[in-house]
Amino acid sequence: MTKDTDSREIVLDVLIEILERSAYSHLILRQALNKYQYLDKAERSFISRTVEGTVEYLIQIDYVIDFFSSTKVKKMKPVIRNILRMSVYQILYMDRVPDSAVCNEAVKLAARRKFEGLKGFVNGVLRNISRNKESLVWPDDSVRYSIPAWMVSMWTRDYGKETADAIMASFLENSKTTIRLNSSKAGKEEILSSLKKQNVQVTESGISEEILILEKYDYLESLEAFQKGYIQVQDLSSALVGEAADPKEGDFCIDVCGAPGGKAIHLADKLKGTGMVEVRDLTEYKVGLIQENIDRCGFDNIRAKVWDALVPDPDSANKADIVLADLPCSGLGIMGRKPDIKYRIEPENLDELASLQREILSVVQTYVKPGGKLVFSTCTIDKKENEENMAWFLENFPFQAVDLEGMFKNRFQIDTMKQGYMQLLPGIHPCDGFFIGVLQKKVE
Repeated sequence: MTKDTDSREIVLDVLIEILERSAYSHLILRQALNKYQYLDKAERSFISRTVEGTVEYLIQIDYVIDFFSSTKVKKMKPVIRNILRMSVYQILYMDRVPDSAVCNEAVKLAARRKFEGLKGFVNGVLRNISRNKESLVWPDDSVRYSIPAWMVSMWTRDYGKETADAIMASFLENSKTTIRLNSSKAGKEEILSSLKKQNVQVTESGISEEILILEKYDYLESLEAFQKGYIQVQDLSSALVGEAADPKEGDFCIDVCGAPGGKAIHLADKLKGTGMVEVRDLTEYKVGLIQENIDRCGFDNIRAKVWDALVPDPDSANKADIVLADLPCSGLGIMGRKPDIKYRIEPENLDELASLQREILSVVQTYVKPGGKLVFSTCTIDKKENEENMAWFLENFPFQAVDLEGMFKNRFQIDTMKQGYMQLLPGIHPCDGFFIGVLQKKVE
């Protein structure tokens, strides 16, 4: 592609990678934005919003296309299918783009992609949708919230309809960039001053002094505070894991599934140059991501190594003051940031992941010294992976739940904190969906 590439061409190519070839949306979109840095901020914003919105609303968009098209979405050629999808998103949700322009650009794009004979079809479907969009009625909550029906049923059963509706609606809201301050690297005022000098709009989280929300910046990597390691991209819910761990100066901590390293770096920051955090993950690639963050932040009390969490490490037995087990999970709590998750996960995956978590917990609990803590966390809102595994663990290993109420009661009203865990729910709490459980190894 050349500098004359139309932003809609980029959107189409990215969507084909995500929706036809199963690429991860956040990775492929980031690659495209990095490749086309020369485009102005408005064009890059259009690309991001159109890609993210089309993926977020995919179930609803496909319902609309099927309603107005004689040829169903699944029977269409991939290029035409995704031209229609991105165009329907613009018609329904992007007021700044006139419907006529959306239709015209879609027709041109079909022609440029060698589908001259389908221009009339594309034009007819989109103009029909445009004319009738005000009369659209959603048949059920799956289409309304663009969530697979089995997830709607599961959350309605587990949390009740009102809470389930709030969760699902939250996934369709615009996600903001949340960062955590590395307080041992620079003071808050110094960090705020650096961000404001670069015209970044900064908002306090209202829940944690360490967490800020950033808006109106161009590239994160261009921010001085990021380059110097003063800040780490991390959602409030993820940052609360480090608070729940509550490391003491001099502690030895092991993070067993740590890529890309945000939680481990938080522990190193809280240790204020003392102790050691050993952060592990399965592959050289993942450990490379961790090392990049360590190098940027410049902490000396953290090291990264390749290690499979399912493989016992006898040298670590009874050594750790804190073991952080942020385990592989379904990711259902972060679908607002990674919307393609909802199209990848099937009900049977929840059982498989819950079983994998139990295997990992069975191994890594041996690393906790008597009196030490195991912090078990996930970024999901599935009870099998969370509450049920917490209960299973307490039944099978010599640990007791740590009362979290004293630490968090002024910030959250969650009944289970006295039982050692809290389930954060998007739409109910001001963060991603996250589970945090803290268990202490009994001293015999």
